[in-house]
Amino acid sequence: MENILLGLTQVFIPMNLIVLIGGVIIGLIVGALPGLNDSITLAVLIPVTFGMDAKMAMCLLIGVYVSACYGGSIPSILLKIPGTASSVVTAFDGQPMTLQGKAGLALSISTFSSVFGGVFSSLVLLLFSPFLAEQALRFGPPEYLMLAIMGMSTIIGMAENTILKNVLIMAFGLFISCIGLTPQTGYPRLTFGVPYLLEGIPLVPMLIGLFGVTSILELAESLGGVKNITEQIQKVRVGMLDKAMCKRLLPTWLQSSVIGSIIGVIPGAGMIMAIYVAYDQARRRNPDKKFGTGVPEGVAAPEAANNAVVASSMVPLLSLGVPGNSTSALFLGALMIQGLRPGPALYRDYPDVAYLLVVGFLVANIFMLPLGLAFCNFLAGKILLLKRELLSGLVLLLCVTGAFAVNNSIYNIWIIIAFGFIGYFMNKYKLPQSPLILAVVLGSMMEKNYLQSMVLSGGSWGIFFTRPISLVLLIISALFISLPLIKRYRS
Repeated sequence: MENILLGLTQVFIPMNLIVLIGGVIIGLIVGALPGLNDSITLAVLIPVTFGMDAKMAMCLLIGVYVSACYGGSIPSILLKIPGTASSVVTAFDGQPMTLQGKAGLALSISTFSSVFGGVFSSLVLLLFSPFLAEQALRFGPPEYLMLAIMGMSTIIGMAENTILKNVLIMAFGLFISCIGLTPQTGYPRLTFGVPYLLEGIPLVPMLIGLFGVTSILELAESLGGVKNITEQIQKVRVGMLDKAMCKRLLPTWLQSSVIGSIIGVIPGAGMIMAIYVAYDQARRRNPDKKFGTGVPEGVAAPEAANNAVVASSMVPLLSLGVPGNSTSALFLGALMIQGLRPGPALYRDYPDVAYLLVVGFLVANIFMLPLGLAFCNFLAGKILLLKRELLSGLVLLLCVTGAFAVNNSIYNIWIIIAFGFIGYFMNKYKLPQSPLILAVVLGSMMEKNYLQSMVLSGGSWGIFFTRPISLVLLIISALFISLPLIKRYRS
């Protein structure tokens, strides 16, 4: 308790608190701009923090990290353009709610869900850090492979009458994930002599193309419908959720926050897996609701899950010095720039910094509620008053700029064009995009951990059945795949 109070004292130093709130506002803006995300922003800000006080620098980075993935839900709901990769699933039900004139409700649900998931994972970080870090140590290559397979199995679980389509699109996604250097030999594969492809297809430009450019093509194709949507968006007012809606969404918030916290503490799992698993579980929990048509639970589940990953991904970093994902890895660089090294010694030698980090996530999530509601009202009331043609041009400019900014490569622009047309034709033929995205993300993870597992076992598949965690994950995957098939057979 003394250390927690020490952390609170450090956070509420006036300058630290101002910087923390400033970081939250920066994260909201960055998240709402397609193509920019928390990782890019933190990477840009880390050199800036070099000359800052260590505690002030951490407050700035915490604020950005906490609010960026929530900020991505705003264009995802209003324009069907995810501001960040972690907001992809939010568009499934968020955009239909906007088309029904419920954009304000959707944004309110997104805000409250994100704050709930963020506060939940902050309490997990605060109270259960040592235990969760100990569990994460038990994951080796076989467990990571089974975790990826479990993520892939949700593609089947989420399918109803489109199982074959989902499997075929998943195979296409796995094909894309094979582009680049082979993990075992480092030999170029499917690069066709293009040096840019040696590192594979970059995820952020691909997502910008699939959603941003595709959305622009669809805007250009339609006429009156877009005008009506814009008129609805102009009237959006975002406020507090009523007691009845909070009571309805509470089970979804709790379930998704637990899923996000568990996946967040496992190094390498990431937000994308969390949002798909949470969405699938919410769909299973509410079989009477038709997800994808504007169901509030469809917005609440991924938003609670992605923000639950944020603080929990810091558990292995702060306890063991092992980053939970690529964004938390940037905190490792920021700490080392300040002459600090995460791990048990950080709590012993620098408890003021360690507990400022732990408590800072909780405080930042609490501040995100009023700031997020105010930001949504400003965004819906001002920016989206733009005419359709001007809005399309502005979105295209942000997409191209964001894609180029990922690694300052002109090839990224070709990627967003190519995947823009792929996404456009997928929508035309009613082909789901989620299997493609998930397969691309998990494909390389599966291949690398499969090869490492085979090296550990001497080529025997028995390693997947003899390790308890691996076996449990395999059984869960089998259930995800078999239950929809059994249900379909019975019906």
